[in-house]
Amino acid sequence: MRALALVALAAVLPGEVAHASAPVAAMTLEQRLRGHVETLASPAFAGRRPGTEGETQTLRYLVRQWFEMGLESGTNLPGSPWFAPVELVAREPVLSRATFLRGRRRVMADEHDVFVVTSGPRNLVDGAPVLFVGHGVVPSRTELAGRVALLLEGKAGGANAHGNKDERQSEAQARREAAGRLLDGGAMAVITVLDGARTLEDVVAKRRKAGMALAGERVDNEIEAFISPDLADRLLGGTSAAPGQALAAAQAEADKPDFTPHLIGTTASLEATSTETRVRTHNLIGRIPGRDPDAGAVLLVAHWDHFGVCAEDGAICPGAVDNASGVAVITEVARQILAAGPLRAPDRDIYVLATTAEEMGLLGALAFAENPPLPLGRIVAAFNVDSTGLVPAGGPVAIVGRGMTPLDDTVTRVLARMRRKLVPGEAANAYVRRQDSWVLMQHDVPAIMVSTSYADEARLGRFMAGAYHTPADTPDKVNYAGMADDVQIDTELVREFADPRRYAASPSATVPTGPTNRPGTP
Repeated sequence: MRALALVALAAVLPGEVAHASAPVAAMTLEQRLRGHVETLASPAFAGRRPGTEGETQTLRYLVRQWFEMGLESGTNLPGSPWFAPVELVAREPVLSRATFLRGRRRVMADEHDVFVVTSGPRNLVDGAPVLFVGHGVVPSRTELAGRVALLLEGKAGGANAHGNKDERQSEAQARREAAGRLLDGGAMAVITVLDGARTLEDVVAKRRKAGMALAGERVDNEIEAFISPDLADRLLGGTSAAPGQALAAAQAEADKPDFTPHLIGTTASLEATSTETRVRTHNLIGRIPGRDPDAGAVLLVAHWDHFGVCAEDGAICPGAVDNASGVAVITEVARQILAAGPLRAPDRDIYVLATTAEEMGLLGALAFAENPPLPLGRIVAAFNVDSTGLVPAGGPVAIVGRGMTPLDDTVTRVLARMRRKLVPGEAANAYVRRQDSWVLMQHDVPAIMVSTSYADEARLGRFMAGAYHTPADTPDKVNYAGMADDVQIDTELVREFADPRRYAASPSATVPTGPTNRPGTP
């Protein structure tokens, strides 16, 4: 069996392992963690971008670690041990064209005024009436059908232009959701009026980067446009003699509690095209078989991918904290459980999942959830590890996803037994949508992150505002003693939830709050 597995490894990932390591038995936990992070974040791994040589190096390294410690393949695919294929489609805007008529008079607009994008290969709206919907009021389907919705960016009152980063991100999320509701409600397209805090150049720069989706995922071929406040003013009937007054009046109208959508006497013709490129990548799935597989399974998750080249000067984002640290932690959790020997073998199966394309929109987790190696209802608990090693050892612990699954009471009991302090409140839930647990929760899998790093808002905030997603996310930024704490915590949690006598609750009891992000929107 081991010989067959090595043959499969050589066939899928040809070549030699890039980094030899010292004998594992001679290394401390912190040394092993450091070795993983320094290897995965090294220049030879080129930033671990899916579909590149960096992926090959990453999966070669991880599967050798997992195989040699005694993990089995968890794909349950005889023809594809260890590696579950994930095919991505990258869509990049090519053509953006818009014309507007107010009555019979053409409203002049150029590339400095409007940018049009589509989620599919090509989309066209020809001469559709424009319906002003304020901050996102969704009228009846009859009123929306055959019309283009004109949506104001930002919250009522326009205060968002001066908000902090978190407020801006929250309002961007609200805008995406408002646009999604309008498209779902029957609008032919949505035109968003930028609020001045975000410019058209900002939107174009972001959308010119190829957006990713799972291949085979249903594409609604929706069309959206983004326009400057100046163009919006003219579409609403403003004149050069009184610039900005028409838009200001519309904003004031939209702020009223009794606002109702209405036509503005303007028609829109919008056209957009995009190109498609396919990327083949992989999730890596291992398994520790349980003594009673019928009792369900526990899932350990961390994403292996990062951005590759991420700067205009060709610099690589090494992704040491995000997320070489997480992959290192789940690897060492699995090692500790296996090292306990057959007498302490878990009753439930333990699956170990390293996902791809998390940085592209949680796509590897989505691929796992939509084509899992076991029925998702069998997973009684899932623990994600993402961007850890930011704090020293001995600190308090936070739960990302607290109050959203039935896992909290058992986690609290385990932490108390370990004499670890659980921080009060749900501040860490600010990150719940930004990591792979969120996708699992949307598929009714109880999934959380339990981490010391998310208990220290100050250190976490400094990382997010500094090295996060930059070439500065290097191994020297990692606190390996703090990482070792997370290994011990996750090991005890996995053991607890893998024992039906300690955790007998039925799975599929998550309580997701709010919709997922619509793919392809800025």
